[in-house]
Amino acid sequence: MDGSANRAGVDQHSDVDGRVAWRVAWITLALLSVSYGSPLLIVVGMRTMQESLGTDRSVIALAGSLVWVGTGAGGILMGWLADRIGLRTTVIFGACMIAAGLALSATGSVWAIYVGHGLMVGLLGNGAVYPPLLVYVTRWFHRRRGSAIALISSGQYVAGVLWPSLIEQGIAEVGWQWVMLGFGALVLVFVVPMTFFLRQAPGMATTAHGHLAGVVRRRVAGLPANLVQALLCVAGFCCCIPMSIPQAHLVAFCGDLGIRATHGAAMLSVMLAAAFLSRQAWGALADRIGGLRTVLAGSACQLVAIASFLLTQDEAGLFAVAAVFGLGFSGIIPAYSVAIRDLFPAAEASWRVPLTLFTAMSGMAFGSWFAGALYDHFGYYAPAFASGVGFNILNLMIIGFLVHRTASSRRSGLWSLVR
Repeated sequence: MDGSANRAGVDQHSDVDGRVAWRVAWITLALLSVSYGSPLLIVVGMRTMQESLGTDRSVIALAGSLVWVGTGAGGILMGWLADRIGLRTTVIFGACMIAAGLALSATGSVWAIYVGHGLMVGLLGNGAVYPPLLVYVTRWFHRRRGSAIALISSGQYVAGVLWPSLIEQGIAEVGWQWVMLGFGALVLVFVVPMTFFLRQAPGMATTAHGHLAGVVRRRVAGLPANLVQALLCVAGFCCCIPMSIPQAHLVAFCGDLGIRATHGAAMLSVMLAAAFLSRQAWGALADRIGGLRTVLAGSACQLVAIASFLLTQDEAGLFAVAAVFGLGFSGIIPAYSVAIRDLFPAAEASWRVPLTLFTAMSGMAFGSWFAGALYDHFGYYAPAFASGVGFNILNLMIIGFLVHRTASSRRSGLWSLVR
């Protein structure tokens, strides 16, 4: 019995960073490319839904924001739950909740959209899909962890390339409610069967039984470990506010400028396609220089890009700015996950990674809603983009401080690796 267990452990160890690990990463990318289409229904249909429901734009934007808050909050619970009831069961449950949430939202009332998107699509749906899958994939990689996280996190951008134009066309032909029902059915038909190709990751069984729970790092970079965690969470919140504004409001922004809805949806696809392509480069960079420094570099690029939205309202210029924005922001969130794995023990990943994602997604939610509220107050989007510049600068200050502390700690010999 002991010999069999040891052989199994050796086989699992040999799969780390290997062919099986990359197969798992590609399957995860496919799953997320479909599940992350669900938040885009509100992004693309925002103006149509606003007119249909006779409400303010910020009301619809808030529903989209609740998806991000729910996904992040749900990930903290679902990451813990996946270690106990199994990843496959957790992801299947999430797919069912996404479908049910879209069906509820399609009934056509504001409260149904809030409950359907915030609670079901977000908290119980994507919260049970993305954060657990992210932690799961990190356990398959060591040397190429940054590249792997960048790949699977690109599911959001693959979804952004595939779905906006199709969603816009569907809304024009059959209405937003039927599109929601149809997409919910697609999630069930695709995601549930794909989960059966997932296999147990190296170290998951040990972690689930708590054998690694005793590994604790009390100080990181010369600071209390949980203070570093808190700073990362605040930085993630601030960086995701500017990140969310173009993603949530670009199509509506283009419509206000007289740009056709089909061109606005295409612009969103261009931005997310650029994000997908560049994210692989950011992942490779994280493998070389570490997660924190990659966050710093990505945030600096994002600052330049978000400020550029204030400088042009020309359609061709906006296509260029959207592409640059996609190139800049795409590596930030995966790099936060790499930074958590760089700084903290692997046994703590199942709660530290989802907690960081929760605060980051809360920033996405706040930024989406806040931009809508600023638009309702001023009647145009320039104040929203200006607020994004301010929050981005605050994020850079925090990450710069942490990069300085980690570098100083390593030079002084106080850094100790606990994995």
